[in-house]
Amino acid sequence: MTSKFGTLNILGEALQPCSKDPMTGFFRDGCCETGPQDRGRHIVCAIMTAEFLAFSKAQGNDLSTPMPHYQFPGLKPGDQWCLCLERWKEAHAAGFAPKVKLDATHQIALERVPLETFKAFAAK
Repeated sequence: MTSKFGTLNILGEALQPCSKDPMTGFFRDGCCETGPQDRGRHIVCAIMTAEFLAFSKAQGNDLSTPMPHYQFPGLKPGDQWCLCLERWKEAHAAGFAPKVKLDATHQIALERVPLETFKAFAAK
């Protein structure tokens, strides 16, 4: 199943789901879709690592602690998650960028990060 909006990924193909377990995406539909209400642009489908999760927590965005009141299970290494584009860029600059699922990363990400940079972090 691809994006219900007909959105393209950074490869110019139909945007693929990022994760349904845990359920991710700004709209919690499994895809890294975005819209006007998504100020953080949760459009990079990334595979969590312990190093990235520690980095994000140190930056004030704790992604590993469960928050049941938001139906957020907390992330662990290996989970796939729609990250904010700027958080991924920040992690990249600091040497903590997680791998990226290219087919599940929204094409808008190319406005701020070159395709070759994402390809260097492509999940195998």
